[in-house]
Amino acid sequence: MKRLLACSALAAILAACSPSSETDAPEAEAPIVEDTAAVEADDGLLMPLPTTSPEITEDDLRVRIATLADDTFEGRGPGSVAGEAAADWIAAEMERIGLVPANDGSWYQTVEMVNQTVDEEQSSLTISSSADAAPFEIGSDAVIWSKRQREMDISFEDSEVVFVGYGAVAPEYGWNDYEGLDVEGKTVIILVNDPGFATQDPDLFNGNAMTYYGRWTYKFEEAARQGATAAIIVHQREPAAYGWDVVANSWTGAQADLVYADGGESRAMMEGWITEDVARALFTEAGLSFDDLYAAAAEPGFSYVDMGDLTASGRIVQTVEYAESRNVLGMIEGTEAPDEFVLFTAHWDHLGNAADPNDPNFSFASEDTIYNGAVDNATGSAGLLDIAEAMVAEAPRRSVLFAAVTLEESGLLGSAYMAENEVIDSHQIVAGINMDGMLPTGPTHDMVVVGYGASELEDILTDVLEADGRVVRPDPLPQNGYFYRSDHVSYAKIGIPMLYADGGDDMVEGGRPAGTAAAAEYTALRYHKPQDEYNPNWDLSGMQQNISALYEVGRRIAQSDEWPTWYAGNEFEAIRQEDLAANAQ
Repeated sequence: MKRLLACSALAAILAACSPSSETDAPEAEAPIVEDTAAVEADDGLLMPLPTTSPEITEDDLRVRIATLADDTFEGRGPGSVAGEAAADWIAAEMERIGLVPANDGSWYQTVEMVNQTVDEEQSSLTISSSADAAPFEIGSDAVIWSKRQREMDISFEDSEVVFVGYGAVAPEYGWNDYEGLDVEGKTVIILVNDPGFATQDPDLFNGNAMTYYGRWTYKFEEAARQGATAAIIVHQREPAAYGWDVVANSWTGAQADLVYADGGESRAMMEGWITEDVARALFTEAGLSFDDLYAAAAEPGFSYVDMGDLTASGRIVQTVEYAESRNVLGMIEGTEAPDEFVLFTAHWDHLGNAADPNDPNFSFASEDTIYNGAVDNATGSAGLLDIAEAMVAEAPRRSVLFAAVTLEESGLLGSAYMAENEVIDSHQIVAGINMDGMLPTGPTHDMVVVGYGASELEDILTDVLEADGRVVRPDPLPQNGYFYRSDHVSYAKIGIPMLYADGGDDMVEGGRPAGTAAAAEYTALRYHKPQDEYNPNWDLSGMQQNISALYEVGRRIAQSDEWPTWYAGNEFEAIRQEDLAANAQ
């Protein structure tokens, strides 16, 4: 099978974004993979394929998680030889259980990407009314980059500065922060999150729950559509849901992105963040009150504010390297409606192998340099394959597409590429289910729907869980926008109704305290760390329960002729309606 060249720069950026670990967890025992079928050496697989059953079982989940999290795949780094070997294993496993290749006879969709690294010594951003002002300190005051991929030295001078509130153009909420503003040549200062979060008004946007308009990704995209020269977001801990350290760690060093057809020329010349302290000083220098304008920006009818004599000058000096990875795509052809699809997705990638723990690009201190990603996301990938094997035996009425996507850890890039370069037209996909990072715990009384209140898929899940004596629990932290931080949002952005339901925290044994403790322990000790390893002592009964529930949701859709849709008022509803109307038979 095809092998891609290792990309050390990619491994560097993936690991560089990982949180540091002060405490090393005990090393887990080597996984014991039983009942495996022998694989001939000329098959080219680094790990054997298992023998599994058509039912969704703990044993089947266990062998697949153990295999994908094995050191052999070196943390499944996209673009690396060992990482792409994990994609080969998934494709071979899809073939073994009876799927067929979904991309015009191929199991793979090649994802072209770039790694862009800013030279911080030569790059700068200055915003001031004084010609003698010093540039911001990169890392402590500001973080800057460019999405332009064909220019190695990008600069602008004396750009007018405008405060555009939340930088949102949201017609379904009657909101346009850019109304009447010609942004061409200007630098825009933007707040993070939504007006609904700032006011806690349930009738404003989606109240406390973040919408897509609150995500930093949207704000940069909209600023580019408006023609801004530079787009700068003000960091605030509560609205962002993370501290400045996350900004500084995640947006410095090499940054992965997809290869843009226009080389990124449609994006602003510079994007970035500034701290709240820096923002407050700028507003004061402009004779404005940050607190007053923060409050005004959350009120209907807000209009942009020119920031006096402030001007912005900036420069990005960067290197750009190209690499490739692959999405793995298999399908079951429907018996009666083969042109209608149910989508299941999970990302196969993780953070790779940081070969030298003493390298200053990496923030952890551990003898183990492999980010095995057992929970994140060998669990979801194993669930994808278990559901696929069970669905083959079901012989569904509609077709079912199974997508194991790459580069999720680099910003949902594999799923974004798949959404932008459709293998199956979006209007043919009835609905989708995403699986990402399922904790190995015992059974629970509930399942948490991340982004609760989005679509009719939640009604189906509610019915499925009720039959099992369980309940749906709304996302307990809707203001953090977790719905927009995994692969399902890439498909939601093209209108496809998506469900992202995670394991619950109300455990049968121990209740919510036990569930909360398990999640906290994983986050503190193993999340995005080399300690996220498979442990043969894991209790997978809760995972088996949840995977079975998601299978049943997908099965009901695949066997029906119904088209579940977004709830009225959802930010993706209009996109779906337009897509279906434009392609109505």
